[in-house]
Amino acid sequence: MESYAISRIGYVAASALFIFGLKMMAHPRTAVRGNLVGAAGMALSMAIVLWGLPSYLWVVAGLLVGAGVGVWLALRTRIEAMPQLVALLNGFGGLASVFVAGGALVGARMGTEELFATAASAIIGAVTFTGSCVAYGKLQELQLFKKPFHVPHRHLINAALIVVLLLMTWLLIAEHKWLYVPIVLFALGLGVLLVNPIGGADMPVVIALLNSYSGIAAAATGFVINNYVLIISGSLVGASGIILSQIMCKAMNRSLTNVLFAVMDASKSQISADSTYAAVRSTTADDIAMILESAQRVVFIPGYGMAVAQAQRAVRDLGKLLEGRGATVEYAIHPVAGRMPGHMNVLLAEADVEYDKLKEMDQINPTMDSADVAIVIGANDVVNPLARTDPSCPIAGMPIIDADKARTVIVIKRSLSPGFAGIPNPLFARENTLMYFADGQKAVLDIVNALKQL
Repeated sequence: MESYAISRIGYVAASALFIFGLKMMAHPRTAVRGNLVGAAGMALSMAIVLWGLPSYLWVVAGLLVGAGVGVWLALRTRIEAMPQLVALLNGFGGLASVFVAGGALVGARMGTEELFATAASAIIGAVTFTGSCVAYGKLQELQLFKKPFHVPHRHLINAALIVVLLLMTWLLIAEHKWLYVPIVLFALGLGVLLVNPIGGADMPVVIALLNSYSGIAAAATGFVINNYVLIISGSLVGASGIILSQIMCKAMNRSLTNVLFAVMDASKSQISADSTYAAVRSTTADDIAMILESAQRVVFIPGYGMAVAQAQRAVRDLGKLLEGRGATVEYAIHPVAGRMPGHMNVLLAEADVEYDKLKEMDQINPTMDSADVAIVIGANDVVNPLARTDPSCPIAGMPIIDADKARTVIVIKRSLSPGFAGIPNPLFARENTLMYFADGQKAVLDIVNALKQL
């Protein structure tokens, strides 16, 4: 009885650490400390579990293998590939819930509530796993996932799968435990079908939603094994993921159902790339340096291309050089720039850019017309004026950063290839825009060198 009470007190303490850690991670200045507080909560939870076990052999072996894989992934994953890693972690979390709930089903006598929670864990966890694998393939631009494969009557098939899963859940509750494996298999297929048609531009929303699914699956598993800290931590992850998904959808001016069930077709746009880019003007590092020499206010607008080129430190150096010459430097952050929520914030924080200089879209847009120079590096869809002018394009109605309103716009890009939405960008051919075709990091370093020579 005494050990039971101590474990429950420990779980409450661990849950409190999770809550405080999550609160601290809401602000960049306390995010690292919050991460450590959350890790301490997880360590406490694991210690309590180990304390109550008669044998540590298999658990310690699993911990060592898992820790080894985690360290290997963390060391080999480049910062620009962080969205792919997050997608995989979401998937592994869902798969872990499937195995834990399945193991509990085999080894224990369960009531109706536990059986329902077991089925819920299997369905949500399996959907999370395969959905996350598809999301990883899209983010990694693997050939198999570059374009969604066609599934005729996909909504009807998805609806039929959901009905079958609900029916099998009812039968599982009626003590047909062997249905657990078919439930997992059908849910794995459902996860693929749900994420397959979603476009790459919507991946920030999908990652946040899959993160929520992994938390809900963990909470359901907590009910299966009667683990309070798993219920609380899973609920926190589930709720925060849903909230973040809604924030992302608001930033895109779309509903969550539209993201999940509507197919965005770039071919519907009536604007062709050939006509759009007829008046594109290219420039050089020396010309850009002369423009920046007299600029009083410069706004950097980063995108995924900056991550691919690992140009965040070069951008920071250019920003500091401009500030040393008396210019005001800011960084305009679009909520869905990059491949996951907060992607640009993470990159710039990693480069030690002061957080106060990062301006959200709603903050920066009202003053973009007073910017002398807007430097777009690797961004495309989030600065595309078609969102305001072409109701037939995939990003129609999406709020964008008003880069086109700056006095001079410099776009650093390898080529005129489209962004994830697959449509041309008229910003590149505007009268106040100059294109600098080069690798992002090399381009910025060349500008820094040219500016130092003036």
